Amino acid sequence: MFRIATIALLFVTIVPSFERQSSPAPQYSPLGQESALIEDLVYANRILYDQGVLDGFGHVSVRDKRNPARFLLSRSLAPGLVTTKDILEYDLEGAPIDPRSRAVYLERFIHAAIYRARPDVQAVVHTHSPSLIAFSVTGTSLRPVYHLSSFLGAGPPIFDIRDAAGMTDMLIRDNHLGDALAKVLAEKPVVLMRGHGAVVVGSSIQQAVYRVIYTEINARLQMDAARLGSITFLSPEEAAKSSANLDAQVPRAWELWKSRIGKIE
Repeated sequence: MFRIATIALLFVTIVPSFERQSSPAPQYSPLGQESALIEDLVYANRILYDQGVLDGFGHVSVRDKRNPARFLLSRSLAPGLVTTKDILEYDLEGAPIDPRSRAVYLERFIHAAIYRARPDVQAVVHTHSPSLIAFSVTGTSLRPVYHLSSFLGAGPPIFDIRDAAGMTDMLIRDNHLGDALAKVLAEKPVVLMRGHGAVVVGSSIQQAVYRVIYTEINARLQMDAARLGSITFLSPEEAAKSSANLDAQVPRAWELWKSRIGKIE
């Protein structure tokens, strides 16, 4: 009788333990899909500041993977100072979902309008790059001078805010102006803004960061080459063939840029 009771007690003790080992409770990482996207967005801000594409101004956003009708963008802050705690969510009208009394970027309508117009776009960068502004005001076409900027194709269009709203302070302050900018961008990866800067888009945040960095590099190279003589640009066929292979190279550059930033908050 004592042996039966002992065996029964051991069975009751061992079986639950065995069940816990063979069917563990699900484990959830604190860095889920949304947290990883926010981390990439913070890196994008820091990288573009580190690379000299953004300074105290400009901004970068990413479409929310969980809800394509929302996008993520920092509160109004210099890009080099952005942390994960500064990221806010916006709807496609540019309205912050929960700003928590924090200031937001005035030109968030750039991002909202492009996400509305371009379902393929997953990230948007707005820069005031001096090199790109030079091309926006001279009528000189920005064209690819080497393979790493071949996505520029025949060159980006130029948005002149006067065509949409007459005399303004040059800022995209509402959805009407945002829509006008998105219309000029059309299906291109880059649009220059006369006397203001540029907007660059991508199918991922890594691609958008790559494109804006190499758009800036191409602008400097083109200006340098023009001082030396006549420029032989990439032909449309060369640009098309080269740009088809660029996406495979983006991760290599992205990891290098991230390594320069180090750990983020």
